[in-house]
Amino acid sequence: MNPAPAPEVLSAPLVVEFPFTRSLGPIQSAFLTGLRERAVLGVRSAGGRVLVPPVEYDPVTAEEIRDLVEVGTTGTVTTWAWNPAPRRGQPLANPFAWVLVRLDGADTALLHALDAPGPDAVRTGMRVRIRWAEERVGAITDIACFEPYESEPYESEPYESEPYESEPAPQAAPHSGEFADPVQGIVAPARLDYVYSPGRAPSRFIAALADQRTVGERCPTCRKVYVPPRGACPTCGVATDEQVEVGPSGTVTTFCIVNIKAKNLDIEVPYVYAHIALDGADLALHGRIGGIPYDQVRMGLRVEPVWTEGGRYPDHYRPTGEPDADYDTYKELL
Repeated sequence: MNPAPAPEVLSAPLVVEFPFTRSLGPIQSAFLTGLRERAVLGVRSAGGRVLVPPVEYDPVTAEEIRDLVEVGTTGTVTTWAWNPAPRRGQPLANPFAWVLVRLDGADTALLHALDAPGPDAVRTGMRVRIRWAEERVGAITDIACFEPYESEPYESEPYESEPYESEPAPQAAPHSGEFADPVQGIVAPARLDYVYSPGRAPSRFIAALADQRTVGERCPTCRKVYVPPRGACPTCGVATDEQVEVGPSGTVTTFCIVNIKAKNLDIEVPYVYAHIALDGADLALHGRIGGIPYDQVRMGLRVEPVWTEGGRYPDHYRPTGEPDADYDTYKELL
C-alpha cells in the first residue's frame, strides 16, 4: 500500500491557563499583608542573616524561623538584565530592566522590575526605591516596580563596600507581623502561550476529522493501530505510514463522572468523560458521553459519535443500542 501524501503543515496558537489557589502560612501572610500596608518584611535566620523575601525554614539549617523584621524600601541593584519587549502580564508595558535588589537592612536580593529609560541608565550598584501600586491588595504586585533613587549613601560598590561613616547603613527593625485583616490566601494565575504544530501523522488525523472520519496508523511490525496516530509505534519504535480508518462506533473501556463545572465550558454537571476504544483501534481515545443518564454509563457500553454542524471533532458519543461488549474484547485497552 502506498503511503498517503504529505498533509499540509498545520499550526495553531494555543493557551494553557489555570488559576493556582494556595493558602498562606504566618510568614508569607505577614509578608504580603505588609506589602499592602507599604512595609517590606523579612525574617532573620539563626545565623543572623535577614532574608527578603522571607522563607519559613532556614536554608542552611532547615530549622523553622519566625523572627520577622522590617527592612527599608530603598536598596541597591546587585545584578540586572534588560527586557526590550515586555510580554503580557509583566510588571511594565514599556521596556524595563529585571533587577535583583538588596533592600537596605536585608542580606538577600528581591527580584522585580526597574523602570528606567534604557539599558544605559541601569548599572550594578545603583540605588533604587520601591514605587508602590496605587491600589494594593496583598500581593507582590503591590510593588509596582523599582525606580532610580538619587540618594547615594554608599560607595561605588555599595553591596560589597563599607557604608560612609556619616550615613550609617539602615538596620532591620523587629516587627510583630500583626496586621488588621491579614491576607490568608492568594490566587496565582499560570498561563502558557505557544504555537503548536502537530506534525505529519496528527495533521492527517485532523484532516480526516474534517470529513467526519477517524483515521489511525498501523505499525508495520506489531500491526497495532494507533488512534490518534503518533507517527511511530511507541512499542516497536518504527515509523508508521499505513493509514487505517477506524470506528465510527466504539466501546467505553473506563470513565469518570465530572462534578465540577469548567470555566468557559457550556456543559452542565455532572457529566461523563470516558476512554473509548473505536472499532479497529488498539488505543483508546477520550470523549464525552451523552444521550444517557450519567449514572447509567458503564464499562463495555457501545457508543457512536455525534457531530454538530461545522464541528471539527465529535461533540460527544451516545449509546448505539447494541449489547455491551464482552470484557475480554477490550481488557487490553484499559
